[in-house]
Parts: sequence; C-alpha cells; structure tokens
Amino acid sequence: MEGVNIQDLTSGYKERIRRLALFDPLYELDRKREHDLNGVPLDLKGLGLLTLLFFFEKKLMRETKTGVKQLALFLKEMTEKSYVLPEEKYTDLARTVIHIFRPTHGKKRDYPFFDWETRCDNEIEYSILKANNFDTKTNTQFYTLDEDGLELLFATKEFYSEFQLSINQLILRKQLDKGEFRAALRQINEMHIDVETLLERIVKLKHEIQRSIVSEGTFERYKQLVDDIYGRLEREDDEFKELRQFVKETRERLYSKDIHLKEQKTYRYILKITRELEAVHYEHSRLLDEALLLKNTTLITAQESLYYTGLHSFNFDQDIVSRIVSAPLPIEAMNGILHPFLKVEETELWSPLTVLAEQNITEEREAKDTHQFLEVGKNHEDHQYREWLTQRYREIMALFLRASEKGRGDTLSIFVAYLEENGLGDMLAKRYFYDFWIILHQRSPVTNGRVEEQESISLLSEALSLIKNRTMIITERQNIIKKVDRYSIQDLTIQWEDY
Repeated sequence: MEGVNIQDLTSGYKERIRRLALFDPLYELDRKREHDLNGVPLDLKGLGLLTLLFFFEKKLMRETKTGVKQLALFLKEMTEKSYVLPEEKYTDLARTVIHIFRPTHGKKRDYPFFDWETRCDNEIEYSILKANNFDTKTNTQFYTLDEDGLELLFATKEFYSEFQLSINQLILRKQLDKGEFRAALRQINEMHIDVETLLERIVKLKHEIQRSIVSEGTFERYKQLVDDIYGRLEREDDEFKELRQFVKETRERLYSKDIHLKEQKTYRYILKITRELEAVHYEHSRLLDEALLLKNTTLITAQESLYYTGLHSFNFDQDIVSRIVSAPLPIEAMNGILHPFLKVEETELWSPLTVLAEQNITEEREAKDTHQFLEVGKNHEDHQYREWLTQRYREIMALFLRASEKGRGDTLSIFVAYLEENGLGDMLAKRYFYDFWIILHQRSPVTNGRVEEQESISLLSEALSLIKNRTMIITERQNIIKKVDRYSIQDLTIQWEDY
C-alpha cells in the first residue's frame, strides 16, 4: 500500500494496548449481571469508577486505612436513593469491586494480546489497587490506588499522567486569578500526589535502565527519555517559582488593603496556599535532583557496564586469531584487524622555546580568602564597619525574638519564612545574615554578655544583650535553606534555657 509506513504505524503498539487494558476491569464489572430487590440492574461499571474516585479522595486526604468496610459505607451512601439493597449486599459489592481491581491471588492483572509490532503473542501486567496496610488486631486489609490505577483515573480526563502536574499548574494559576482559593488548595493537594507518582516512576526507570541497557541503541533511547524528563521537570520548576511569586504578591496586596482584617477566611486560605505550595515545590525539587542523578550517574554507569560486558564476552582466540589463521587475508585487511589492538605511538619531545615562554610569577605569601565568613575576635581596621555590623546583628536578634514570641522561632527555616511573610525577605540576600547564624552556631551555647572566654568586646555584644537571663542552644538540622542564588545555609534548631 502506497503512502503508509507499516513500521511507523505499528510503533508503540504495546503501549497503546496497555492504555486500553487499564479499562478492562471496568468492562469486566459491566459484564456482571446483578439486580436489586426490585429487579433494577446494578451499574457495576459505574460503581467501579466511583470506587477509583473514592480511593483517590482518600489518597488526597492521606488516609491510609481504607478497606472493604469503608468502601461499603461509601457505596451505600451513593446508591441508597437509586437501589434497594440489604445491608450485607453493600459489603458483597465492595468485595466484588476490590477483587476485580486486585485479584485474590495477590498477583497483578494480566491482559493477553497479539502484538502487531513484533508479530507475536504478548501479555501486559498491571495493578489498579495495591495493599497499603494491615490491621492485625481486626484482621483487616487496607488498600490504595497503585500507579496504574492513578493512570486509569487520569485517562478519564483525556490527558496523560506525565503531563498531569503541568496541567494542574495551569489550572492552579487560573483559579488564583479568579480568586477561587478553596479550589486552588485542592489543586495543590492533587499536585502532591502527582509529584509522588513521578518520583515512583523515576525510581522504577532507574532500575529499568540498570537492567535493560544491553546495546548502544538502547542506551541512546533511554538517554533521550531521561533528557525529556529532566527538561519537563525544569519547566515545571520554573512554573512553581512563578506561582509562588504570584501567591506572594496576592498576599501582600490583600495585606496592604487591610482585606486580611475584613475577610479573614480568605486571608487564611492564602496563607495555607503559600505553605502547601512551598511544600509541594520542595518535593518537586527532589524530583529534579533524582532526574539529575539519573542523567549524570545511572546512565553513565550503565554505559560503562555495557562496555565492560563487551570486554568480558570478547574472545581473542576466536575473534582475532582464528580469523587471521583460517582465512588468507591481504596485508591491508590484516592492518585493519590488528589496528585497534596496537598501542598509540608516544614520543616525548622538549622544545628549547619553552625557556622563552611566559612565566607565572606568584608572591610567596598566604593568599587572603575573601570568601571566608568573619570570625569573632579578630581586629578590624574599619571601626565604623564594625559598629554598623554590630547594629545589624542586633536588628536580626530583635526580629528573631519577636518571631519567637509568636511561635515562629523554633528553627531557622521557620524564622526565614516569617521574614518573607512580613516583607523582610531582602535581608536574606545580605551576607551578614548568614555570618550571624554561623557565629552563633559555632559558639553555642550562648549567653548574655559572653560569646567566648576572655573576650570583652564582640560584634555580638549588642545582640546578646537582648536575650537577658537566657541561653541559646543552636544545633544543626538536615535540610539546606537556599533562598537566593548567592548564599545558602544549613537549617538550625534554636532552643532556650534559663540560667
């Protein structure tokens, strides 16, 4: 047939069939014939879709204990006005739907088909529901949506799950523009699930790469896939930054017009949206790190593994000696066979002109490292700068004590968030802000009037005078705070003790 490329037409046939196979449990439910007490046929396919939506809502609310009992109560609430059923029938319906989505033998569902791309019989395995938890006291099994279940649910919205996060970002921006803050908060909760699903996919892809790269062509295909994933994640990260800036401007606008006093509920929604959006952005940044690790480490390791596998499988006697001895070859062909195994010629040469080359002249003295943080106790010629720095440290301490009184001073990251919420985020771009906390951490525990032994004058003297009869104990945390491109600092826990 002219004009039709059969290879291009059947390319990716298995993946297309897989997306169709996800709907097979719903059609299997539709083939069941059951009626209520009045003889009305039950819409089991619809109840199956409602079950998926029910488990999706539970996943949004992060409820892990969802089983047959909870599903039966939900089906009763949904159908009691449409069907007449005895109480025990709702439990039977819940068990039937769950067993269709997750067979009793615990294995994944399978879908046999003929693959027109490879011209052979094939089989697809997929899992809609998976076991999530188990209560040994009541012998109750709980379930949650598996990755394929989420994909099936997203497929009913007519777009692919890998673009779900990007689409949710667009929807969130529209909701924020229209002032639909409650819907926007729900959209952010859905984005949490999208990020978790993407993280599971990247982990699976990592294992798949380590198992499946057996040729250079396979490596190039996975390399292109990883590059596409990383590019999409970078675009999503940029969109997250713009969304956070938009939410920040919206909050400041409401605050400047005193709307936060008139419409406190709306302002509370904005504050909650700010926190949740920052949390999902932090989780998404982990995806970027995993994708970068996948790109820079896993792929290279797999390629090196492919290279050494080829070396181990190479047989010199069979592939080289036998070829040369068994077939009479001309001199030109012999050179072609032996050339890869010959050592490259190396000749050491020295030119007298190097004597006339430019010389690097350096002074033999210690170079001053301008990037080191200031240390307390060193003499500085510029006393005006010391006085200015002392006042800046006092200002930071005063702001921190004010935040602590409002319950926002337990960790440095919470204090940083407090500064941003109150329009003081510009301080995070200043070098002295990070010097202040590093010095305090080095000298912890710190008390009023003393930073280290036998020191009467200190850059922190003014700041420490504010803490009165208390002691600051500062310890490190795991995460890193990076609000500006130039500086970053490890998060700290700040505790108080009276003395």
